[in-house]
Amino acid sequence: MGKDTHALSTPAQETALRVLAANHVETWIAKEDGYTPTPLISFAILEYNEVNDDKTADGIVITPSHNPPEDGGFKYNPPNGGPADTHVTDWIQNRANELLKKRLKGVKTLSLEEAMRSCYVKEYDFVTPYVAKLPEIIDLEAIRDANLKIGVDPMGGASIEVYRKIEEMHRIGLHIVNEEIDPTFSFMTLDHDGKIRMDCSSPYAMASLIDLKEDFDLAFGNDADADRHGIVTKSEGLMNPNHYLSAAIWYLFKHRLDWKRDLKVGKTLVSSAMIDRVAQSLNREVYEVPVGFKWFSLGLFDGELGFGGEESAGASFLRKKGLVWTTDKDGIIMNLLAAEILAVRKEDPAQIYRFLEGQFGTSYYQRIDAPATPEEKAKIKKLVPEDIHTDTLGGEKIEGIFTRAPGNDAPIGGLKIITPNGWIAIRPSGTEDVYKIYAESFLSMEHLHRLIDDAAKIIADVVV
Repeated sequence: MGKDTHALSTPAQETALRVLAANHVETWIAKEDGYTPTPLISFAILEYNEVNDDKTADGIVITPSHNPPEDGGFKYNPPNGGPADTHVTDWIQNRANELLKKRLKGVKTLSLEEAMRSCYVKEYDFVTPYVAKLPEIIDLEAIRDANLKIGVDPMGGASIEVYRKIEEMHRIGLHIVNEEIDPTFSFMTLDHDGKIRMDCSSPYAMASLIDLKEDFDLAFGNDADADRHGIVTKSEGLMNPNHYLSAAIWYLFKHRLDWKRDLKVGKTLVSSAMIDRVAQSLNREVYEVPVGFKWFSLGLFDGELGFGGEESAGASFLRKKGLVWTTDKDGIIMNLLAAEILAVRKEDPAQIYRFLEGQFGTSYYQRIDAPATPEEKAKIKKLVPEDIHTDTLGGEKIEGIFTRAPGNDAPIGGLKIITPNGWIAIRPSGTEDVYKIYAESFLSMEHLHRLIDDAAKIIADVVV
């Protein structure tokens, strides 16, 4: 069981330990009441299950991810190490609500002191095994030999101790620019809406690290549970997540020579089509799925996907030999990969992306969030191709309309329309009263705006 540095995470962990110990569930927690990032829990689950046949491990991470200080979250990872499927999380949610309605009647508990003294709660070093095996997935020797000066901002999250251990063990030139842990996250610069959010893909939240970009050859940050990454280069500043995913995929499939030739590239349907163009140039099949990293977990676990990534700055990939590393998002290896790219190619990932634009065209991409009532969200979620009463979008002929992802045929909870030089996707948010329009053009910013306008007309027709 891991936790991040949000204020609610420690009391939530204590409550969970009281229940788990009372029910005789063996639970490993970090030594000395430490913090444990999401990728380290995924890694520990997989490592344990690899060598133990008599017992199977799963995991819990107590984190609201990048969300504000007052938020809390409880995440379950099954024995494959990845995020739980919807049917599992629905079961957990429904069972929890049943128990709450009964005022927790029948729930066994111990006192915290009894739980901690029991044989069921054990302290474990999650950090050292993960850091010790990093050379199996990242070329740390190349980074070390390049004598880079690398800035790291854990954003007050659970990865601080991990980066300390990486530098102690591997000496690759990491400099942690902020080691403060404060449950109020008062040191953070405010996000676009004035809220505190540890969003390492936001130029507002990452402003303090961006200001230091000239002090380092490369800099990067993570959110509170380190499942997301944020890359800051001298040449560009904070990289757009879609741009970094494209550069990372191009680099990995060029340089991981021991990877199987049939390994696929995993992307969500709202990620940039630049990924498709890069994959095609590499003769790699794209595995396109709905939003949610859970759709990549089995492919990474089975070694069918070399890489899986989301436009929201979450990704993971296989070890150099093609074996699974983590089946949940791993912002730590994604950050270290950026340093490897710079060390090996002598170009930072932003420069790699500019090269890709020269090869495959310039992408104009935007996501728009707009308010929606629950009723409107329900209508948008049920969109079908028959709701589209035009054969053009953004002035181009429509080539495809789908409501299920082409990679795994799972429902996307909305709709995606493709044209020769662009696409739109429309879907309701799963957590907020908003709907999202994603759009991308490979023609121009004007064409992008036409795509967005046409998407808005489709929504207006549906919700009236």
